Amino acid sequence: MRVMVLVKATKDSEAGAMPSEELLEAMGKYNEELINAGIMLAGEGLKPSSNGKRVAFDGPSRTVINGPFAATSELVAGFWLWQVKDMADAVEWAKRCPNPMPGPSELEIRPVFELEDFGESEAVEHHRKLGEKIAENKI
Repeated sequence: MRVMVLVKATKDSEAGAMPSEELLEAMGKYNEELINAGIMLAGEGLKPSSNGKRVAFDGPSRTVINGPFAATSELVAGFWLWQVKDMADAVEWAKRCPNPMPGPSELEIRPVFELEDFGESEAVEHHRKLGEKIAENKI
């Protein structure tokens, strides 16, 4: 199963504080473990929400909202995409993670929908073909 592991933002990450050299080294070693185990598919840190935008939808209307965004605890500072056996495996890997922030922090683990979850239809087949194009890097 694939899971998205979200690194929750903190006041420090939203202020743009860069990680220490020690944290960069620890995360590098952890990411290497994930890669060597065949777990990590992707992962990146995100700049503070002050650099971001949101697009709000209401029927046909679109509204662009500039960051920063409130409720720091609900924001994301980074992510991984992992391929794991099950949720228990994901939790065990997450527990091995170095603390991603200087103070208290949190990871959120969410299962990713797979195309099989949607049954069979022409729309699902179209998405399957798009996924193949992405895998071939032809988009």
